[in-house]
This record gives sequence, C-alpha cells and structure tokens, in this order.
Amino acid sequence: MSTAEVLVCNEAGLHARPSHALVKLAGEFDAKIRLCLDGRTADAGSILSVMTLGAAAGSKIRIETEGTDAKTALVAMVELFQSGFDEAT
Repeated sequence: MSTAEVLVCNEAGLHARPSHALVKLAGEFDAKIRLCLDGRTADAGSILSVMTLGAAAGSKIRIETEGTDAKTALVAMVELFQSGFDEAT
C-alpha cells in the first residue's frame, strides 16, 4: 500500500466538480484508491462516497492506494489535490 497526506486547498472543498474529477482520475488506474478523513473512508471510485466524506477547505486527507498502479495513482491524486482542482481561489 502507498499513502500520502494532502490538504484540500480549494475554497469550496470536495463539492461536486472536484469529486467528479477525483472519480474520473481514479478510474484511469488499476488500483483501489481510498480517501481517509477523521476516521471515515471513501472509495475514490464512487462520487457519492467522495462527496459524503464532507471534506471542507483546509481538511487533511490521507490517500491510500493498492494494486498494480498504486504508486502512479498516488502521484496523480496528490497532483490533483495540489492543483486545487484547477479552481480559482
């Protein structure tokens, strides 16, 4: 398993558009990707699961990846979070 911590840096947190971007990106890899926040875990392949995580701006999320593409998926997920989901701040 590969893990990393990221900060939700876009003002609106993980609302519908960034959640969709996460799910779309997760689907590109042969890996199980989980997002963990305050004892709750979301499947990054499910938009409902990601949105119900309730990650607001400033939240620290742990990303966990397992599978063939685990390391590549982790790097891509970290980069997506670091980009602020390309939303203006």
